[in-house]
Amino acid sequence: MKKPVKGAPIKVLHLHSTFDAGGKERRAVALMNRFYRGIEHHIVSAQPGAMGAKGLIDKRVAAYFPFGFPPLAGKLRIARLKKLARAMQGFDLVLTYNWGAMDAVLAHAVFGPTMGLPPLVHHEDGFNADEAGGLKRSRNWYRMVALSRASALVVPSRQLEEIALKTWRQPAARVHRIANGIDTSAYGRKPRPDVLPRVVKRPGEKWIGTLAGLRAVKNLPRLVRAVPGLPPEWHLVILGEGPERETIMAEATRLEIGHRVHLPGHVADPAAAVGLFDVFALSSDSEQAPLSVIEAMAAGLPVASPGVGDIAEMVSEPNRAFITAPGDDAPLAAAIATLASDEMQRRRIGDANRICAREHYDETVMAARYSALYARAMGRPSFP
Repeated sequence: MKKPVKGAPIKVLHLHSTFDAGGKERRAVALMNRFYRGIEHHIVSAQPGAMGAKGLIDKRVAAYFPFGFPPLAGKLRIARLKKLARAMQGFDLVLTYNWGAMDAVLAHAVFGPTMGLPPLVHHEDGFNADEAGGLKRSRNWYRMVALSRASALVVPSRQLEEIALKTWRQPAARVHRIANGIDTSAYGRKPRPDVLPRVVKRPGEKWIGTLAGLRAVKNLPRLVRAVPGLPPEWHLVILGEGPERETIMAEATRLEIGHRVHLPGHVADPAAAVGLFDVFALSSDSEQAPLSVIEAMAAGLPVASPGVGDIAEMVSEPNRAFITAPGDDAPLAAAIATLASDEMQRRRIGDANRICAREHYDETVMAARYSALYARAMGRPSFP
C-alpha cells in the first residue's frame, strides 16, 4: 500500500459489476456526492457500456473513468489477475461491487501482499437471474477464497449477512450489515403530472409504479399480468432501462393492454417522479434490501411485493399483509388489486411507511456508517 502524501487527494478505485443506474449504483453515487472533498473517485464497470449512473454524479465530485483499465470479466488466468492487481496500485482504497467484480477481489487476495495493494472493501447487494433460484456452489467457494484478504464485506440485508457468515464462511469481524438509505426529505413533494418523458398522468388516472433495471431477475412481465384485473383507470408505469424492454412490451401487447403500460425510461431523480404513483409494486425473483422500496416508503406509498430478501421486514407493520409468497403471480396480483380498490387503506399504509423510512432509512445514518468503515479500512481517523 502506498504511503499517503500530506495534502494529496485520497484516490478511491470503484470496480462495479455494472454502472447502470440501479439501486447499488445510485447508493454508490449518493456516497460519492457526499464524500467529494479531498477525494478522487475512479470508476470502472465490468460492462463498459453500462454507465447510466454517470449522469447522477454531482459536478463537485472529482470523478474519473480510467481508459484502458484491464477488463473485470474474462477467463480466469494468472496473467490476467496479475494485470488487474497491478492496475490497483497507486490507489488508497479499492471498493468492489457484486459478483461482476469478484475477479478483481481474487486478484487483490492473491497479489495484494507482494504488490503492496491498498485495502479493499467488497459490497455485495444481491444476485442476478443465474443465482435467483439458488446460489452456485462453485461461486460460493470462489467468494470464500477471493474475500479472504478483504478488509470488509458490506451487505444491506439480514439474508445476505447470513449467507456471508454461514455459506461463504466469512468471519463476523469482516461482515458489516449497513442498511440502504436515501435523502428521505426529498420525497415529500408531489411531482408535476408531466415530469416524465412520453407519459403524462391525466386527471382520474391511477398508477401502479415500479423503479427497476429492466432485467430478467426483476420479472417485470409479472406486473404486466396484474393489470388486466384492475379497473381501466389503472395504468402500469415502469421507470428504468435494460435489455428486457421488448419482452415487457410484448407481454402487454399479448394481453391487449399496451395503452396501459408505460416505459418512460431511466429517471435521474426518483424523488421527482415516484410520488406520481398510487401503489408501488415489485415483482422480482430475487432482492435483498431494495433502494426502490425505501424510496416508495419515503414518498408515502403502499408497497405490494413478493417476500424476497428483507422486504417484509423493511415495510411498516400495516403493509406486511401485501408482501406475498415469492414466485407466484396470483397472490401479488391480488395484493395489488386490493390496494387499488381502497384509497383510505392506501393512505393509511403510505403514512406508516413514510414514518418508517424517516426513522430507519435516512441517508445521513447510512453515510456515517460507510465513512467510519472506510476510515477503519484505511487506518485513518476519518474519511474523507
